[in-house]
Amino acid sequence: MLWEPIADEGVHCFACAHECKIKKWDRGICHVRQNLDGKLATLIYAEVSSMNVDPIEKKPLFHFYPGSKVFSLGSVSCNFKCEHCQNYDISFAEVGEMGTTEVLPERSVQLALERNCRGIAWTYNEPTIWFEYTYDSAILAKEAGLYTVYVTNGYMTPQALEKIGPYLDAANVDVKGFSKKFYNGVCKARLDPVLHTCERMHESGIHLELTYLIIPGLNDDEEQLGAFSEWAAGVDRDIPVHFSRFHPDWRMLDRPATPMETLKKAHHVATQAGLRYIYLGNVASQYENTFCPDCGAIIINRTGYRISKRGKTCPRCGYVAPIID
Repeated sequence: MLWEPIADEGVHCFACAHECKIKKWDRGICHVRQNLDGKLATLIYAEVSSMNVDPIEKKPLFHFYPGSKVFSLGSVSCNFKCEHCQNYDISFAEVGEMGTTEVLPERSVQLALERNCRGIAWTYNEPTIWFEYTYDSAILAKEAGLYTVYVTNGYMTPQALEKIGPYLDAANVDVKGFSKKFYNGVCKARLDPVLHTCERMHESGIHLELTYLIIPGLNDDEEQLGAFSEWAAGVDRDIPVHFSRFHPDWRMLDRPATPMETLKKAHHVATQAGLRYIYLGNVASQYENTFCPDCGAIIINRTGYRISKRGKTCPRCGYVAPIID
């Protein structure tokens, strides 16, 4: 799916925003979409490297069926090359380098139902490069009454989003920084396509939450945090934003973990920009809770992935938060 032939038996892949022009027998930047004799083929259809039953809060999605269980699946490789990747064992793996299990779309839906999950999430590695599988699975999941989720870097084309959008209920998009320099240097990608994906998702009615992993010395300055927060508030002040704590991993072991003071600074900057639902992730704090934006009372009380109080109506003033349940 999502390709066209070009000169000299090449193919133009437009699943993701790299829009690779792939010569005969070569692979795209993702390493899992290959030109086989002038036709684009996926090398990972139904090839699953990881599958688990997760709380939906782990995605993280805080305003989408809180407390529900989601069946999570991932494959191998990625279209980004992030030096701090926390799932590098699968996202930097080549096809055939690690063991995978064939899980056809019909089977993934059956497994989700058997495990009493309310939905399916494609996560762990980038679902856009797994497009054919996630698309087929999403159609079957909706027919079975399950919700569908992408946990994604947002680097997809308008054509890809238009294709899967009718079958996609929610997405958490990882906005990794807010400068061209950061995206070019750390992710080997561009920022603008990510922002456009987020805007289109919101416009099309897909439930959207944003994650911003704060890396000391790279994307933690007030200029980036402020620009990100103002952009997000411009899309919708009610979009949940998760500022997450960085911990050293993969090829970025020289950076310290994000100080709590920096996370609080980000929370303050986002509040000043007008965002109403701001969370701090990868760290235990009161900022895991959902607070009423009108009176400040707790609407949902969270400790890690456990919820001790849930709902969407403020117990103090009656404000109804935009939470899907």
